[in-house]
Amino acid sequence: MHTLSRSFATLIVGCSVVLSSACGAGRSASDDAASENAASTAEMIASAVPDSIIDGWPQHSRERPAPPVQDAGPYVAMPRPADAVVLFDGTSLDAWEMADSSAAAWKIVGDAFEVVRGRGTRPTGAWCGDVELHIEWMSPNPPVGSDQDRGNSGVFFGGGRYEVQILDSFDNPTYPDGQAAALYGQYPPRVNVSRKPGEWQTYDIVYTAPRFADGKLVSPAVFTVRHNGVLVHDNQALVGPTANRARVPYSVHEMRLPVQLQDHSHPVRFRNIWLRER
Repeated sequence: MHTLSRSFATLIVGCSVVLSSACGAGRSASDDAASENAASTAEMIASAVPDSIIDGWPQHSRERPAPPVQDAGPYVAMPRPADAVVLFDGTSLDAWEMADSSAAAWKIVGDAFEVVRGRGTRPTGAWCGDVELHIEWMSPNPPVGSDQDRGNSGVFFGGGRYEVQILDSFDNPTYPDGQAAALYGQYPPRVNVSRKPGEWQTYDIVYTAPRFADGKLVSPAVFTVRHNGVLVHDNQALVGPTANRARVPYSVHEMRLPVQLQDHSHPVRFRNIWLRER
């Protein structure tokens, strides 16, 4: 859940940015069509942001149908690509530091690290634009709390603007646009493939940063997400930054910004984190 007063654990990793086709040479007809579609989508989003309705439902509606539950099956380790930038391999937080450049304040537990309540943000290097991120996470067991107050965290892109929700959504009803793997406050996942508390879960997230020109949105932030190997968002454009109880319009920002993990005061664990430049 995105709450501006909360603190975030920030992973900021160096990678180069691949320019969009609109900036390249040798454009094809498909390139032109894609650019026109992006511009049309941007115009539609810009006009739709003041309206709180998405897909016929207001934000955080508990009347919105919950995604169908699907058995996630057993955990399957995903091989790390040879060109991946490793963010955490289970052995050290030496490359990580807090926003004030002090040592990383979250703790290693076995081959994972765990949120330490209230310890704040943690930058680790340079910034990124378009990325593919693999991350594994586990909600606490036994579970404590219910609804949004149970195994809550989040993976943020664009310097804290765009969130893929982390939540214990196994037998834990909440508003659909705030459950695990939701694009928070906007789009629920297609299915709920959450595992039980205490079991490892995976996100594979492909993020395309929004583009701006002359102070205007040219193309929106776009996400493709797999939760436990199941496609739950396919090339989904956001209507603006994700937010709690608000529809926030796009505002111009840098393309290269940190990827962040949220400290929501719950001892969520993370491991096997890597990304690839796009």
